[in-house]
Amino acid sequence: MVSGKYKCMENEDITKSEMPEQTPEKILETSPQEQHINFENRIDLSELKQAVEQLKTELQKVIVGQHDFIELLIVSLLSNGHVLIEGVPGIAKTITAKLFAKTLQTEFNRIQFTPDLMPSDVLGTSILNMKTSSFEFKKGPIFSNMVLIDEINRAPAKTQAALFEVMEERQVTIDGIRYPMEPPFMVLATQNPIEQEGTYALPEAQLDRFLFKIKVEYPSLQEEIEILKTHHERKAQKPLDLVNAVLTPEKLVEFKNKTQEIVIEEKVLGYIAEIVTKTRTHPHLYLGGSPRASLAVMNASKAFAAINGRDFVTPEDIKKSLFPVLRHRIILSPEREMEGMSTENVIEMIIQSVEIPR
Repeated sequence: MVSGKYKCMENEDITKSEMPEQTPEKILETSPQEQHINFENRIDLSELKQAVEQLKTELQKVIVGQHDFIELLIVSLLSNGHVLIEGVPGIAKTITAKLFAKTLQTEFNRIQFTPDLMPSDVLGTSILNMKTSSFEFKKGPIFSNMVLIDEINRAPAKTQAALFEVMEERQVTIDGIRYPMEPPFMVLATQNPIEQEGTYALPEAQLDRFLFKIKVEYPSLQEEIEILKTHHERKAQKPLDLVNAVLTPEKLVEFKNKTQEIVIEEKVLGYIAEIVTKTRTHPHLYLGGSPRASLAVMNASKAFAAINGRDFVTPEDIKKSLFPVLRHRIILSPEREMEGMSTENVIEMIIQSVEIPR
């Protein structure tokens, strides 16, 4: 059911004869938003919702807690986006990304970024074939379905820039020849927020390529006890051996297409646009969100609705999307940064200042 705060404007032009037939009891049980939707064109999301629950169940065989982290990974997958995962060492960033890839029947590659890594080490290079006296392109590790880039901020700017085209356009251009990526294609990158020595901060243009920036926090005391218990009981079993594949590439494409068909009303689109526009004029911000940020919020909101079995977007779906979409796209003014204010504080202020559509 939709939050009571969210009500659609009634259409005064619709006569009673045009309304779908419902019993009085059914009308009382149905939210205003559901009454507004054409019931003849409802999208069946039961299979998608069930697959998402299976995905979560498989990951929770090994990963304790981190429910928001796992949900955001699934939403990003359905939204056809990439994810930047930030957190201190030892809180299961890399293993979660590996296990997530294992739940999909797709190819997986891991690239460890280092200061001496070259763009050709990631994308590939042309090699002279002595038999044919011609150059042949040898694909790099980026040519996979799920690519984990560990410690992305350890590689220099020229190597980071090599990811621009492949993340945005799903292709690599070498010597004037384009090599498309096989769908699905998703980049999961990790970075350490506290270690600065030997690291290179990602430029704004690179950060903008990521749909989400997920901040992974320390587990609670109870979760840490559960982590110790599961590791003790697992004995010599490897985590990757405990997780089974849930989705095929074909089924994933089908679910992505269904996600794109989720209904989102014009007033809800206006709600997204107003929030993102306010980031560009807010006095506490030096840089606001671009139209790409608005598109990211919209696509992520559709995915949040889909995994909850709803074929329409609510403001609550949008609120869930705003923090991971905007936190890496906006920049605080120097004065507010010195005062210790965070981007999350400003996002919350903007959300509070925009009226929820009714």
